[in-house]
Amino acid sequence: MSASNRREFLGEVGKGMIIASVGAGLATEMGISPAMAEGSERPVDFGALEPLVAKMQETPPDALQQELVKHMKSGTDLKQLVVAGALANARTFGGEDYIGFHSFMAMVPAYHMSKELPKDRSALPVLKVIYRSSKQIQAKGGRSNEVLHDEPSPEMPLKGELFRSMRAIDLDRSERLLAGLVGESPKLGFNELMPLVQDSPEVHRVVLLYRAWDILGLMGMQHAHTTLRQSLRYCLDVEKRMVQNRYAPQASKTVLPKIIDQYGLDSAKFGERRGDDAWLGSTASTLVGQTPTQAAETMAALVKDGFSLDSLGEVLTTASNLLVLRDKGRDRAFPGKPIGSVHGDSVGVHASDSMNAWWNMAKVSTQRNAVTGLVVGAYHLSQGVYGLGTDMYPYAEHQESVKTVDRTNLLRETEAAIRENNQARAAALAHRYGQLDMPVRPMLDLLLKFAVSEDGSLHAEKYYRTASEEFSRARPAYRWRHITALARVTASEFGARAEGYEDACKLLGQNA
Repeated sequence: MSASNRREFLGEVGKGMIIASVGAGLATEMGISPAMAEGSERPVDFGALEPLVAKMQETPPDALQQELVKHMKSGTDLKQLVVAGALANARTFGGEDYIGFHSFMAMVPAYHMSKELPKDRSALPVLKVIYRSSKQIQAKGGRSNEVLHDEPSPEMPLKGELFRSMRAIDLDRSERLLAGLVGESPKLGFNELMPLVQDSPEVHRVVLLYRAWDILGLMGMQHAHTTLRQSLRYCLDVEKRMVQNRYAPQASKTVLPKIIDQYGLDSAKFGERRGDDAWLGSTASTLVGQTPTQAAETMAALVKDGFSLDSLGEVLTTASNLLVLRDKGRDRAFPGKPIGSVHGDSVGVHASDSMNAWWNMAKVSTQRNAVTGLVVGAYHLSQGVYGLGTDMYPYAEHQESVKTVDRTNLLRETEAAIRENNQARAAALAHRYGQLDMPVRPMLDLLLKFAVSEDGSLHAEKYYRTASEEFSRARPAYRWRHITALARVTASEFGARAEGYEDACKLLGQNA
């Protein structure tokens, strides 16, 4: 070995020893990249954000909360914390860990929640979600076991080639193709991922892609490849497990292409028709009562009949809201989810988050993907229709039990019902509040408080964001149903305090 090569070798060893002793975050601040000691699998580097991202991967959650509060006092804003937290999560899990991708999907909703809170409490939802993500990062080995490595060499695909590569479970090729697409245009990469998601629709496949795109509004398109890789790897991971476990191919893989072809949806365009309130209610109820294939055909026919994108998005979200209000509750208990509960991965919450994602993705997709996405969304909705009652909350007897018409009393009684896990009464009180046309903000503030403090079995942040967003864009005849559903879910989830929440309150000088 020559003297110069020997010096280079010893230098690299020295850098590796420094990184091992001080951690990647501090090493980066010292100008020493962790990639220098990682061999061929070089980590993705996030430039100026790298020290904070690495700290989130390396620091145990309790100590991390203290560090993040120090950062905030030094001028780091919540947007930077969310962006760094999302990048740390993506680099660690790559969309392949259940708690990991749930935490990633909660990042943007938590940020929106923070903007609805008083300034002295605004950090709580962000700290809560980063704590959850950090705990799982540590459980998976932190930086020593991260999934995403340096950018693959980009390769520009032919039309449909990424889809075929996913079906073939060719990870290396798929990574190169996505890199080529995103390098050409992040939106092109997003749109080429849409058919992968539509191939076998289920809640995580759908919402992960939406949130991977949605968060780019906070962090910028320079990180599009990192966030979108999660969606690609999730789809490939599901395909791989289907083959390994010898599961029969999902019906959607053959049914949906036939419907798309039958109705000529590859070239179809939305019209401008907007049905009246009766049409909306009737169509939503029809979807809930149909098989997946029938529901997809119904939506395809509505496209061909000239209805607008937003009218059809309303149909999906109104139908998914019905699933929350008609859910009879779990008939078996699960950890954190007792018999009768409807929070977490319940049929209605899953459907609501999914239909919200389908509608929002349609707004930023190509015409073809928007049309087929809403048709696939209808199929997806009806896949989850089970365990429903014939009536919807609040039942007549629940409404009759609400006697007060005073705003203060209605809010106070709603909080009491939530603390008693009384779903029926919480829903009836929220419904009555809406009937009296009272301002929504005080009721949302009440429900937001519990969306922050409670665990919600990984769904509190996402569902709060879904329900509040759908309220804001729903027509008057239906908008309060979303708040009624949120009140019911909030009463269901109360009693399981989120890990790290009370410590975060203490660090911020707030009451828990």
